Amino acid sequence: MHQQILANIDHPEQLERLYRENRSVFTASFNAVFPQINTHPLALAWYARLNYKEDGLSWGSIRERWIVAILCLLAGALAKLPQFTGISEEFFYPRNITFVLFPFLVGYFLFKRGAVFNDAIKAGLVILFSSVYINMLPGDEKHDTFILACVHLPFVLWSVTAFAFSIPDWKDHRVRLDFLRFNGDLLVMTALILLAGGILTAITLGLFSLIGLNIEEFYFKYIVVWGLASAPIVATHLVQVMPQLVERVSPVIARVFTPLVVVMLSIYLIAVLTTGKDPYNDREFLLMFNGLLIGVMAIILFSVAGTANSNISRFGYAMLMVLSLLTLAVNGIAFSAILFRISEWGITPNRMAVLGGNVVIMGNLMMVAWRLVAVMKRNRDPEDVGRCIASYIPIYAAWAAIVAFLFPVLFGFC
Repeated sequence: MHQQILANIDHPEQLERLYRENRSVFTASFNAVFPQINTHPLALAWYARLNYKEDGLSWGSIRERWIVAILCLLAGALAKLPQFTGISEEFFYPRNITFVLFPFLVGYFLFKRGAVFNDAIKAGLVILFSSVYINMLPGDEKHDTFILACVHLPFVLWSVTAFAFSIPDWKDHRVRLDFLRFNGDLLVMTALILLAGGILTAITLGLFSLIGLNIEEFYFKYIVVWGLASAPIVATHLVQVMPQLVERVSPVIARVFTPLVVVMLSIYLIAVLTTGKDPYNDREFLLMFNGLLIGVMAIILFSVAGTANSNISRFGYAMLMVLSLLTLAVNGIAFSAILFRISEWGITPNRMAVLGGNVVIMGNLMMVAWRLVAVMKRNRDPEDVGRCIASYIPIYAAWAAIVAFLFPVLFGFC
């Protein structure tokens, strides 16, 4: 290895190949021969790269940790509000479970980004209006417009979180892609925290049961509830101050699962045709079909956003293109089915919400698929795919706001 390094000191690609073949041997050999080539610019760069010592894990400043602790306490207190005040759980949770998460993430990013007063006021007014609106909205689980408002309101607050995350460059598509990438990292980190919390819970309850103390009711009533409310906030902070923990996990998951989803979706569409399932007359099957559409669309979005475009291989683009086309087929079936149901049985809030959602997703899918095909033909810059996805975030937010705020008025709180 010593002689190979010396022979290729003027050939960067060969050095990189040698390094990837056996990193430990390359590092030891390079450090051994470095005194002979310590005046060569490339050698200096490699020496700095191989011997760079990363700083220890950063937990953020003391002020940041205090902010996280306060936000966690407030989130847990809000989750326990029915027990503290006597408010009906059936009334409170369907309306307010969204507010246990997103307002505190918004608050964290407003603090983290050093948002100006005007930006903080804008975000705060949207959250306040949403809270007052959903708690004054008449209806329960028997009313379609109420259910639709509760389902779509999280997407509105999610967009407010995107705004707080993107300050002051919320119009930059690259910052919006960073936000989508953050969502993938947040899911991974939250899952790890919850997994660790589950293990701690099992050990704690087991140990106390051995000495005859039954703490399950207290533990689940207070510790678990506060832990669940705090997990996304803590995960957000960890992703922000220690991005190296998960920044490579989400892209790997996306790369592994994209081909698997392509295979699954292809088999599923064939199975739908052969089993004779009918989304046109089977309401539950149509809802499941639309759920599949949203899930696969999310995989496409996070696959592109979770990996820098320059790091996506040609095979990766091919898989994303195939997945986009298959999802368009699913979308087309769901779209025609909902049009059929509207023509046969008339307009309802649910059907209009599904129809509008399908139109929005289909438009985004068509744009993404078109750009992926162009990238495969080398007629487009790969960054156009990310730009297309980022530009659609406000459109998703706008449709969610229409369903959440206007449908109850348009359809009479039915």
